[in-house]
Amino acid sequence: MENNLTLDPAVQSKITAWLDGGYDAETKAELQNLVNSQDHDALTDSFYKDLEFGTGGLRGIMGVGSNRMNRYTVGMATQGLSNYLLKSFPGQPISVAVAHDSRNNSPFFANVVADVFSANGIKVYFFKELRPTPELSFAIRHLGCQSGVVLTASHNPKEYNGYKAYWNDGGQVTAPHDKNIIAEVNKIHSMDQVKFERNPANIEYILEEVDQAYLDKVATLSVDPEMIKRQQDLKIVYTPIHGTGITLVPRALERFGFKNVHVLEAQSTPDGNFPTVVYPNPEEKDAMNLAMEKAKELDAELVLATDPDADRVGIAVKDLKGQWVLLNGNQTAALLTYYILQAWKKAGKLTGKEYIVSTIVTTDLINRIAEGFGVDCYETLTGFKYIATIMREKEGQAQYICGGEESYGFLVGDFVRDKDAVSACAMIAEMTAAAKDQGKSLFELMLQMYQEFGFYKEDLISLTKKGHRGAQEIQEMMQELRENPPQIVAGSAVVELIDYKTGFRRNLQTGQESATGLESSNVLQFLTEDGTKISARPSGTEPKIKFYFSVREDLPSADQFDKVSKILDEKIQRIIADLKLK
Repeated sequence: MENNLTLDPAVQSKITAWLDGGYDAETKAELQNLVNSQDHDALTDSFYKDLEFGTGGLRGIMGVGSNRMNRYTVGMATQGLSNYLLKSFPGQPISVAVAHDSRNNSPFFANVVADVFSANGIKVYFFKELRPTPELSFAIRHLGCQSGVVLTASHNPKEYNGYKAYWNDGGQVTAPHDKNIIAEVNKIHSMDQVKFERNPANIEYILEEVDQAYLDKVATLSVDPEMIKRQQDLKIVYTPIHGTGITLVPRALERFGFKNVHVLEAQSTPDGNFPTVVYPNPEEKDAMNLAMEKAKELDAELVLATDPDADRVGIAVKDLKGQWVLLNGNQTAALLTYYILQAWKKAGKLTGKEYIVSTIVTTDLINRIAEGFGVDCYETLTGFKYIATIMREKEGQAQYICGGEESYGFLVGDFVRDKDAVSACAMIAEMTAAAKDQGKSLFELMLQMYQEFGFYKEDLISLTKKGHRGAQEIQEMMQELRENPPQIVAGSAVVELIDYKTGFRRNLQTGQESATGLESSNVLQFLTEDGTKISARPSGTEPKIKFYFSVREDLPSADQFDKVSKILDEKIQRIIADLKLK
């Protein structure tokens, strides 16, 4: 290493160990090029820590280094998971399912995972081709597996990849397994402890049989097939944004009975470079532009878009003026809940033993809708693994109908235990068809929902803080909010503070405290006198801190939508100004 490059001694030591250790020649050459480039920041960020196996698995930028996604960090994670599985199921045959998305290196990483599992005597059901994350969740229970892994970084930028670990219920690992797996991964200090040598006898390739079983289950979710027959020509534009959705979403829509689906050709081919978008994320307007242009050209009635691993769905609809507008995750989740509960009630399927699930940063409109239909609504921490936990706890006692979160995730039915954009796309199409069958657009159905339960409007600001210093800044921001919480926001007094890290909520008017009843999580919420809700939460998968805002007004009539919407927008801007976030 060049003498004029001064690095932290711990970073320097790790780099030397990688250059001198038993790593492959390609990895060493890549690292030497990085050293030769004298890029202090890149070297530091690649080695200042180990890529953490968090409660959901791994996620990071791909490249050489202990803090990057590569053969070695993926191998260590899989060896740790293998060790934990062997301890958890002693003397039993163990099997896992492994899938991957369309990202660069996802097939390579999936093969590394299969190598390590098979070398440890664990049977691997290996998806022969890329498939959506929800199908991996389904396959775990369908095939009787003890665990599963999908290689994906969801909607992150193209430089990222990730590793999501699941348990035998098809949900992402939760306590105590998450911490126990992390402990096993942290025990691995040398590549010599990782078994990379594949045992082909332990690998079985899967595809069509599981596809069919999954699609059969999706088809059972349709509440009103007769109505779909009347509206089978509903004109839909669908884009998989270069991801895995292309494999199953068109087939699911066809199984529901929709015969006029137009796949956006420009984004139909799986491609980890995501060439037509900056971010492969249906939450981003730019990612939806091509699909909306196609919808205008065809005079379509619905646009559907899924992210690279097809667990998130974004939609666009025509507003009252005929202009195409995007709905956010809160609107989509609330609308789906509203439609499904209406349809279940009409079909006589509500018996009083059903429930839905939402998360603490998702719109309270979902809770209001559940109350209106006499259905229990459970609120849990952000992340579908917590929704899956409630589903596991309630199994055999009550029937799960659906659940959703603001970040474009929704799940109908209980045969998958993670957010599922494949089944959500089919249900959104059914909901749009049902509205049309009543002479309404989906936008008009949303206004009907607002008039009935209140006009809730949400917004989100994400502040990106990259690298080591960024992580410190995020910690400092949360500490400042805890020590000096806002007293008045947008002219309304803060009446309740909820700190999910300590697990307590405090009423500022009475001084009373009560437990949240949820697992500890680094989230703060401030509730104001006028019903506004503000949440602060560092992202668990990206270098960001997120601020969520939820405000509410009555909507007396549909023609006042624009007026009330403007009032709510102005209120959100006052909140942002008061919190000095811009």
